[in-house]
Amino acid sequence: MPFPDCGVMLNELVPSSNGGVMFKKIVLGLDGSDESARALEFAKRMAAENAVHIDIVHVREFMVAGRAGVQPTRADEEDLEAIVRRQSEELAASGVDSTLTVVSTTTGGPAHAIADQAKERGADLIIVGTRGHTGLSGLLLGSVTQRLLHVSPCPVMAVPRGVAAGRSSEQTETAGAVS
Repeated sequence: MPFPDCGVMLNELVPSSNGGVMFKKIVLGLDGSDESARALEFAKRMAAENAVHIDIVHVREFMVAGRAGVQPTRADEEDLEAIVRRQSEELAASGVDSTLTVVSTTTGGPAHAIADQAKERGADLIIVGTRGHTGLSGLLLGSVTQRLLHVSPCPVMAVPRGVAAGRSSEQTETAGAVS
């Protein structure tokens, strides 16, 4: 079955010698955003079509705040983690072989933490969503996906903003023309 909006079969993307798929262990970076939800849908499709194990990784970032100790970098971290936990439970309930790992970091950021988890687990692929920052905003804001491309021990699949899981290319083109 083709991926939504891509028009290609998974085994056309990465065929193995036996005609199956060579990705068996996937690390899925989730942060509770809409962008990571799209990545979740792609990972779910891969797992449904193949015998794939998904290791969901959520990274809690903390900054050192002097005498105050460490503080989360996002004020809504508890809410985001609850979203990721719910997504993980829903994925498991749908029959996908999956686990959730929540890691904390004060240095290196989420990209390094996700890459470390992928290496530790022997992952074949990392899947993440991307917010689509380009130009100056991408340079100033930085990009977990961009950094991950440089530090990852395995291939990275970045699911872009314009891709909507479960929609055909025709539906997406129509939606794009309307917006």
